Amino acid sequence: MTTLGNLYQLQELKMSHKILRLPEVVSKTGIARSTIYTKIAEHQFPQPIQLGSRSVGWLETEIDQWLSQRISASRPELVIQQ
Repeated sequence: MTTLGNLYQLQELKMSHKILRLPEVVSKTGIARSTIYTKIAEHQFPQPIQLGSRSVGWLETEIDQWLSQRISASRPELVIQQ
């Protein structure tokens, strides 16, 4: 059974499949490699996608969404009320 939220996520994935490798994720978030993997283990950061036997990447849309959530959490006055 698919929910509206799941359909929205599927549409979002179809729109952008840009995959960021670790150096790009570190640069975009400003977070160190070790911190990224700690947050992944704590389920506080998007899970990577397995690209090969020894390589991973992250969907840019998921990283952007995570950054937006962090901004909203730290600056609630910037959240637009609808």
